[in-house]
Amino acid sequence: MIKTVLVTGANGQLGNSIRDRIGMCPDDYHFLFTDADTLDIRDKEAVRAFVRKHGVRYILNCAAYTAVDKAETDEALCACINRDAVRNLGEVAREAGARVFHVSTDYVFDGTQYRPYVESDPTCPVSVYGRTKLAGEQALMEVCPDSVIIRTAWLYSEYGHNFMKTVLKLGREREELRFIFDQVGTPTYAGDLASAMLNLLTQAEEGRFAPGIYHFSNEGVCSWYDFTIAILRLAGIRTRVVPIETEDYPTPAHRPHYSVLNKGKIKRVYGLEIPHWESSLAACMNHYREQEG
Repeated sequence: MIKTVLVTGANGQLGNSIRDRIGMCPDDYHFLFTDADTLDIRDKEAVRAFVRKHGVRYILNCAAYTAVDKAETDEALCACINRDAVRNLGEVAREAGARVFHVSTDYVFDGTQYRPYVESDPTCPVSVYGRTKLAGEQALMEVCPDSVIIRTAWLYSEYGHNFMKTVLKLGREREELRFIFDQVGTPTYAGDLASAMLNLLTQAEEGRFAPGIYHFSNEGVCSWYDFTIAILRLAGIRTRVVPIETEDYPTPAHRPHYSVLNKGKIKRVYGLEIPHWESSLAACMNHYREQEG
């Protein structure tokens, strides 16, 4: 029997990474990759029609409004994508008997804690982006509690616009870069998150489905400054990097000073092995070099 999997936000970092890795799944999985131009998840009737037409069994929601600073003045659209569209997916999934795997963020926390956040820690987002992502989690659990929510952090990949590619570009153009050292978290390679989601998907089909909220990032801890140093070192770029404080680089949106995620639950429940961020960064940069030729 064919298992049809809808992947939303398919042209983004995570969607493209899932596309690269569908060979992990058995041959009887059929993936449908959509983006805003082929399926507007803000339109519940369109989602309902699509799910019914294709007999969708699983939804991997990789779609999100992720422009953190822009969201501060674009709250309506941000909420529509990060909250209302997620509710649409949940309601349609519940009607169709499908299961949703939804991606959320470390920005649901305020960053005032100094131990890795577990899933049960109180949420307290400090930005429009964080508030809308938390609202999306709550909406999904309200209408379709038989879902999996995966909070992740500092996503980067070979695809799209992201921190790694920005650092590589600036490092080649400038003699000196300035990056924040007092915001601490863990970079997450989208390829590792994609593999984890496909792992959970196949386990669900095999009867090992455990709905709820989970944390996933790579292992280890660093600041944006440390991350920058590692990227430039692996690229062989010798640009000078100066550590600065958050107050030296004001942005429209507040960001958590500490948002390290504890991955114990997802490792315990689903048996995942998670690589360290530095080894995953090296792997990503090798893939990126191959793409660039």
